[in-house]
Amino acid sequence: MNSRRREPVTLQDREAKYSLPLIEKEKISHNTRRFRFGLPSPDHVLGLPVGNYVQLLANIDNELVVRAYTPVSSDDDRGFVDLIIKIYFKNVHPQYPEGGKMTQYLENMKIGDTIFFRGPKGRLFYHGPGTLGIRPDQTSKPKKKLVHHLGMIAGGTGITPMLQLIRHITKDPNDRTRMSLIFANQTEEDILVRKELEEIAKTHPDQFDLWYTLDRPPIGMISNALTHHGSASTLDYFEDWPLFLCFCFIGPDMGVKPWVLASDGKCKKLRERGFGMACF
Repeated sequence: MNSRRREPVTLQDREAKYSLPLIEKEKISHNTRRFRFGLPSPDHVLGLPVGNYVQLLANIDNELVVRAYTPVSSDDDRGFVDLIIKIYFKNVHPQYPEGGKMTQYLENMKIGDTIFFRGPKGRLFYHGPGTLGIRPDQTSKPKKKLVHHLGMIAGGTGITPMLQLIRHITKDPNDRTRMSLIFANQTEEDILVRKELEEIAKTHPDQFDLWYTLDRPPIGMISNALTHHGSASTLDYFEDWPLFLCFCFIGPDMGVKPWVLASDGKCKKLRERGFGMACF
């Protein structure tokens, strides 16, 4: 930990903008990419607390566009930051014929092009082992909460905040916090980082449980139990555990934040369990 503090940190000022170059782009699926951006030097770390996210800023069609994303890399990685982002193309979704401004901008970036990062942002901090800090708002001090089991429900690219937390917990031999993840997608082909999630579930069977739920499943894939866990009774299934949710069944220009996007009824349930400050 002490050596990490001596490493140069990129995000020194949460309100400043940092221009970072695109150094690598990987096609993960027909509409999902991994973007790797270079930090100021090979020794730099991003400086993002676990649970926080960054904002990307770009001038697109004479308009400042700002979107929130959670990196899948961590401060164990030097010299770069990785983002997994779903591209919302034009003329694909009838409700959003123009597609996503930021995601299409990223798709059209060439190696060497730069974009502004800003952060850290967010109200959730994982101090580990089993210690959460949650801010009621952006200006308040985090409130400490101790947990032994985290329930996670993610949709689509909302997996990125979960992956950040799952990686951090499972790589620490002193952190025995349990995690249960329900990962919702439209089709089996849409399941991001599936290989990694299943490998973690295999190597940490007493610590990490994984279920999938699909809108359009192949015949025979989903069991009755999985269908139940992914249904409207999901919150009841997680009755005794702190909840960490990130639903991304939303418009193309809202980005991904590690918080709760839910109906008033679900937010009410969360408030009853002490997580009302996470609803927005």
